Amino acid sequence: MSTQRQLTAKMEPFDSFWEGPSNIEKGYSSLYKFYKHNYLPLVPADKDSNILVISCGPGYFVDMLNRNGYKNVLGIDSFFEDKIEVAKKRGLNCEQATAFEYLESCKENYDLIFCEQELNHLTKEEILEFLALANTKINTGGRLISHALNGANPITGAEALAQNFDHYNTFTEYTMKQALTHTGFKDVKVIPLHLYVFWKNPANYVLIAMSALYTLFFRVSFFMYGKTNKIFTKKIAAVCTKA
Repeated sequence: MSTQRQLTAKMEPFDSFWEGPSNIEKGYSSLYKFYKHNYLPLVPADKDSNILVISCGPGYFVDMLNRNGYKNVLGIDSFFEDKIEVAKKRGLNCEQATAFEYLESCKENYDLIFCEQELNHLTKEEILEFLALANTKINTGGRLISHALNGANPITGAEALAQNFDHYNTFTEYTMKQALTHTGFKDVKVIPLHLYVFWKNPANYVLIAMSALYTLFFRVSFFMYGKTNKIFTKKIAAVCTKA
């Protein structure tokens, strides 16, 4: 068993879930919709897949998977013991553990590893170390799904880096592919993460239209400077497979 290492992020560690509403119970509804819309299509089709969720918090992503037929799911979180207890009371398989140490010591491999906290909470050295370590714990042909703050967004990119003391970097579609390919993954696909997925709220349709107009404007503007960026959502996600 390895000794616990100290990650650079001190206030919001990578392997703890810091997002979500202050009312934890409400998150099981709102984040369910967000996760289902953005991530469920990327999850392996086999409902018996062995899945690890890192920085699970109260188990929002674990809950989404369970409700869609995936039962062989474990969530780990390094910090929030109280949130883990909330998850357990709901019958969710979550436990307190740190990401690096768990991956180094666990004896089983996974068909999917999902990172619920952004990679931006790791330094560049830690990112490469984590991705390489995760790669060793994924079955051949298995997947990694992770997300990050999008540095290509001209409105939110710089602010996202500055607004949290423990944000050390941002990504673009290109740099996500760079890091993942370098650490042994293939078939890297980077996608936008859509925020406006609450279809009962009419305002979301207006925001979707405005977002599309912004994206068109940004793409044209970047093209003028010889750039090929196409994704400008606040956050992006990458899904890839182990070579």
